[in-house]
Amino acid sequence: MTSFTISALQIGSHPEGKARTLQHILSFEEQIIASQSKLVVMPEALLGGYPKGETFGTYLGYRLDEGREAFAAYFDNAVTVPSYETDDLAELSARTKAAIVIGVIERSGSTLYCTSLYFTPEKGLEAKHRKLMPTGTERLIWGLGDGSTLPVVDSQAGRLGGAICWENHMPLLRAAMYAKGVDIWCAPTVDERDIWQSTMRHIGHEGRCFVVSACQIQPSPEALGIDVPHWDNQRRLIRGGSIIVDPMGNVLAGPLQDKEGLLSASIDLADIPKARYDLDVSGHYSRPDIFELKVDERPKSGVVFHK
Repeated sequence: MTSFTISALQIGSHPEGKARTLQHILSFEEQIIASQSKLVVMPEALLGGYPKGETFGTYLGYRLDEGREAFAAYFDNAVTVPSYETDDLAELSARTKAAIVIGVIERSGSTLYCTSLYFTPEKGLEAKHRKLMPTGTERLIWGLGDGSTLPVVDSQAGRLGGAICWENHMPLLRAAMYAKGVDIWCAPTVDERDIWQSTMRHIGHEGRCFVVSACQIQPSPEALGIDVPHWDNQRRLIRGGSIIVDPMGNVLAGPLQDKEGLLSASIDLADIPKARYDLDVSGHYSRPDIFELKVDERPKSGVVFHK
């Protein structure tokens, strides 16, 4: 069987924290089952939150004490991997019979990472990918991932891989993931702009793979009537824009904007070899006699002990 339904779940982090956000995710269980989706992709930083507009008290050459307090609150709202949150998501995957790709803020030691977690109904939490290059001022609050978390996960819907938000603009990362044989490119994001739709269509067309991008839908806490310290209540709404694209770059569903929802489309994996007939960027179109990409997948640690 090569035909499946795949989905993007467009929701936002709840300003009251990860517990409320997880509760909201779980409330979509019946919709996911009814859709018969074999894959559900959820947005970047959904569990843990994307603090759009927060300065964390930082100016060039200065870190204010109130910013440290803001970071401590953000740190406390992050998730460890594994944890009860990941256990709940694994159980959701098993009950719905759908693979899940979700963006979280991962706490490891005293460092935070923007991470995508991959769950399958059969194995639960199967892999994670840490964002290699946090965008702009994200570098202040998130660490950099390394090559040890560049997974491709086999699922009922095909081979899953991808990148987080502006990692999708990294040509060498895309080349590495294409070479791993990605069938469905999963792109959690908070980028709501029209140009993001062009990027997703380009990746589908370039990689000759299906693309699922899930974006947060996020009003300010003020718009929700909630007073939450350390959040900029005047920051603009994240409007969404989740989209599903085929291997020729055609839009199958979306973009979904200005509302929550489960965006779904039917796909047929048999369309991938048809699309790669005239463009296989890691095969007959790669010119290995001229170009070579080396990818270091060893985990990097600042301290290595030898005995």
